[in-house]
Amino acid sequence: MHVDPKKKNWYAIYTRSRAEKKVEAELRANQIECFLPLQKKLRQWKDRKKWVDTPLMAGYCFVYINRKEYDKVLQFQNVVCYVTFEGKAAVIPSQQIHSLQKLLKQFEFEVTVSQENFEQGKQVEVIKGPLVGLRGELIDIRGKNKFILRVEKLESVFTIEISSEYISALPEVGVTTH
Repeated sequence: MHVDPKKKNWYAIYTRSRAEKKVEAELRANQIECFLPLQKKLRQWKDRKKWVDTPLMAGYCFVYINRKEYDKVLQFQNVVCYVTFEGKAAVIPSQQIHSLQKLLKQFEFEVTVSQENFEQGKQVEVIKGPLVGLRGELIDIRGKNKFILRVEKLESVFTIEISSEYISALPEVGVTTH
């Protein structure tokens, strides 16, 4: 199988502890397209409160690279390694990156990350609000509806709490109605 050296894919990289923003800055300075999922959080110190951008997933950054740039990324000081799946750097589907970017652009719902392995639920699509068009799984936790975006290769799940009026069930794949 021939791999096109110019074709770009999204990959997840591990960074050194608390170095996500440094890695992002270094990648951008070297013209490597990257995405660091950040979320505004209110931090409180003894004398003040301040909104700060914090990484949504500690220790991770995403890069959109071709084969030529692959080895170059590993040479940056605070990059540890690629996230691997079955011995190879895991390619993250572009649609999952775009969905995550869309999730983080809205401010109506809080986004959380979980390593919990939720049971697969009903496939749904957001039909109104800032996340229109986003697809994922709906699960019910402690009586509250949660919308799930699963990123399989990272073994992470992004959840938002969303009212049922914002979502619509998608037809089940492989189910035919007569």
